[in-house]
Amino acid sequence: MVLAPTSTVVLGTVAFGIFWVLAVFPAVPFLPIGRTAGSLLSAMLMVIFGVISPDEAYAAIDLPILGLLFGTMVVSAYLEGAGLFVHLGTMLAWRSKGRKDLLCRICLVSAISSALFTNDTCCVVLTGFVLKIARQNNLPPQPFLLALASSSNIGSAATPIGNPQNLVIAAHSKISFGKFLLGLFPAMLVGVLVNAGILLAYYWKQLSVAKDVEANVDAEDVIAGEEVTSHRFSPATLSHVTSVNSEEWSAVDPNLRSPSMNGGIGHTETLRNRTGSTVDEVRAESTTISNASSSLEVEAGDRLGVPPTEEEDGPAVKRRASGGHSVKGKARWKMQIWKACVYLVTVGMLVALLMGLNMSWSALTAALALIILDFKDAQPCLEKVSYSLLIFFCGMFITVEGFNKTGIPSALWDLMEPHSRIDRASGIAVLSVVLLLLSNVASNVPTVLLLGARVAASAARISAAQETKAWLILAWVSTVAGNLSLLGSAANLIVCEQAQRVQSVGYNLSFFAHLRFGFLATLVVTAVGLLLIGNY
Repeated sequence: MVLAPTSTVVLGTVAFGIFWVLAVFPAVPFLPIGRTAGSLLSAMLMVIFGVISPDEAYAAIDLPILGLLFGTMVVSAYLEGAGLFVHLGTMLAWRSKGRKDLLCRICLVSAISSALFTNDTCCVVLTGFVLKIARQNNLPPQPFLLALASSSNIGSAATPIGNPQNLVIAAHSKISFGKFLLGLFPAMLVGVLVNAGILLAYYWKQLSVAKDVEANVDAEDVIAGEEVTSHRFSPATLSHVTSVNSEEWSAVDPNLRSPSMNGGIGHTETLRNRTGSTVDEVRAESTTISNASSSLEVEAGDRLGVPPTEEEDGPAVKRRASGGHSVKGKARWKMQIWKACVYLVTVGMLVALLMGLNMSWSALTAALALIILDFKDAQPCLEKVSYSLLIFFCGMFITVEGFNKTGIPSALWDLMEPHSRIDRASGIAVLSVVLLLLSNVASNVPTVLLLGARVAASAARISAAQETKAWLILAWVSTVAGNLSLLGSAANLIVCEQAQRVQSVGYNLSFFAHLRFGFLATLVVTAVGLLLIGNY
């Protein structure tokens, strides 16, 4: 492809460069405005510089992807309110047969749940459980946290709703949910098992030493209890404090209030920016397992109109004594029915996706069905949606479209295409290396937007089957690439930040600790998955 005029190339490159710098280094000293604002700035510059017109900018925004993102966020929020992830956390330790069994169980549970409910959501809600289990059993936290982060990334590759880059791929490729799952599930399953094997081999000694030795293995990484703060997080949260009004909240037993609830009511932060994040930006707010259970009860009481517990005397005590059991029983049944409705709607959404119905509208329909069934003001739930991520995507769509107009991506692909044909093993290897590097340097979603259509078009000239194979390779490599380093995936950063902030048992997962495991594991898992996809 011929390059655009020199002025367009220069100005478009400058705008894209600003986007890249702020996406990789959101707190850069000379412009610390963050990723979302940086994305909007780059999009605006593309229009101001005349690289693309305002109409072209609006047309570049992919509404189906935004709708699918929004719908899955809302459904995930209701699933948390129904206690699904609390049950997943409980499953991790149920009848565990030892340290190695626990690590394998974490790998499988996090992978499967990430495929259905997105990797970021699972990392947000499961990190506290994993760390708590490790501390209670006097185990080194590092291998279990790495198991959670890496397996969540691998598992999310199996479905179009597992992560943002897969959403983009599914929308552009028109591959059905079932075909996507069929093509990548074997690679995901084997990849998780291989990843677990590498973890076991790498940490075999730490998982085999006596308990009194294990207690001191990572002592320097343990964060003092008084230095750890507890935060409330959104959009995936174990409790939503704003759903309890001030009078009801004041009536709740102080022992049930977590530190974050006392100081952070009404404050909302988002954690769903999966295009990459730094520890300073991903300020995930977590609660302990015990506080999570208590807060879920408070939220359930608010939904069902159950009066808060408070000290009473005189006739009020007699009324409570006579009718307390019936009220509690009725409230319990209502809560069970509500949970059943949430699970049924979610299963219905998954069935609709498997049937090949429109993914965006299926997710939106499920989200609206849950809002209606909840039968109360939807604002508390909608506050859990990461609107900053949706805005980031809008800016990114415009920025990438503008950069494509310069002709630079096409020119670079023309040079690389002869060496990256997917009908040859050497071509798949070259393409995979390029995707691994770009996904860690420029983040995986922009990489997919820049190269996806070109890789697919090149494969389509071979055959339609090769085009589908190209999209699946793109999904697999760009997702597993997130395990290479701590900064390669937002899921990694969420685990790191959450682990630091779990009250009393905080742990610091360092960049180099992740890199020592992640580099080899990423190369091996990527290669194993490519062998299975190549035979699809």
